[in-house]
Amino acid sequence: MTEQEYMDREAKYGAHNYHPLPVVLEKGEGIYVWDVNGKRYFDFLSAYSAVNQGHCHPKIVEAMTEQAKKLALTSRAFYNNVLGEWEEYITKYFGYDKVLPMNSGAEADETALKLCRRWGYDVKGIPADQAKIIVCDNNFHGRTITIITLSNDPSSYAGFGPFTPGFERIPYDDIPALEEALKDPNVAGFLLEPIQGEAGVYVPHEGYLKKAYDLCKAHNVLFMADEVQTGIARTGKMLACDHEGVRPDILILGKAISGGLMPVSCVLADDEIMLTIKPGEHGSTYGGNPIAAKVSMAALQVIKDEKLEENAERLGKIFRERVKAIKSDMMELVRGKGLLNAVVITPKNGKTAWDVCLKLRDNGLLAKPTHEHIIRFAPPLVINEEQLLEAIGIIEKTLKEFE
Repeated sequence: MTEQEYMDREAKYGAHNYHPLPVVLEKGEGIYVWDVNGKRYFDFLSAYSAVNQGHCHPKIVEAMTEQAKKLALTSRAFYNNVLGEWEEYITKYFGYDKVLPMNSGAEADETALKLCRRWGYDVKGIPADQAKIIVCDNNFHGRTITIITLSNDPSSYAGFGPFTPGFERIPYDDIPALEEALKDPNVAGFLLEPIQGEAGVYVPHEGYLKKAYDLCKAHNVLFMADEVQTGIARTGKMLACDHEGVRPDILILGKAISGGLMPVSCVLADDEIMLTIKPGEHGSTYGGNPIAAKVSMAALQVIKDEKLEENAERLGKIFRERVKAIKSDMMELVRGKGLLNAVVITPKNGKTAWDVCLKLRDNGLLAKPTHEHIIRFAPPLVINEEQLLEAIGIIEKTLKEFE
């Protein structure tokens, strides 16, 4: 089949809920992917930071295949001999009393919202059905009905109402707005992304997370960090919150905790919060399955063994320094942390960020626009300096082709 035939088949039989870059991939290894014609590309999206460890990391693949030969799924109706091992591993890894396993990032966010409300009623003493959760403008936490309630992006929520009550949205990176919202005694929690990924890698001012956390503590409100995209070494620390020494009351993880091999997500919290949900009140058939447990432990061990936090921190600085030095009328701004970065594009001669991404593809690098005028650059964290500089050369070459 030709590339076009592959794409046509998806368009004919699949829902039209995505607008992929026109390239058809069939193989991935490390920082590279190959299309069906055998052309190799730098992957600078990393499946939205799910493959921080690189494509098909051999240690993660081995953990997956070995467990798949023994036992794949029991549901939580029975115990299995792997789940407890993973629960001990991940709670010690991140320093929490308990973990609740799910599959997708959206499921983990939904779980956090339920935990927060239950804690608000059972522990804080908020009157029944009056709990409020504060969220931020331009957030992206997923696609469920409740989560799109939190969004102010029409492409996420338009045409899907009615929506879920009990949420208040405030500007991101705005401490006075948070102070005002926290005056309501029925506020149970504050949910935010430490860096807003889908909004275009928007990094808040230094000190914002710590001030927000301290305000939440002062008002007996849970600080909930959605680190599905920013966690697992992507920003140069294990968690983006670590840059400011903040330990979330509820930590939401997904994507790279499986190294991109299967959907795995989880919520971490201490007993006072986690044990408010009793048996039968929340769950998932696949959540905590034996393959997911083994894959997740291997994926997290790779992060430490290969010192990917340090690599992301060092190479991220090089990326921003080198890309900022590129002379281009189309490049308005470069921002990011670690190896989660974005370039804001100024349209030129009718050419937009989408056109730049098409040309990057032609030149051997895959990236994707967000919000039409921003390109996110997030390679697997196993990239080395030589490879990074080669990729930056492609970015510079591409931008110059629009002059």
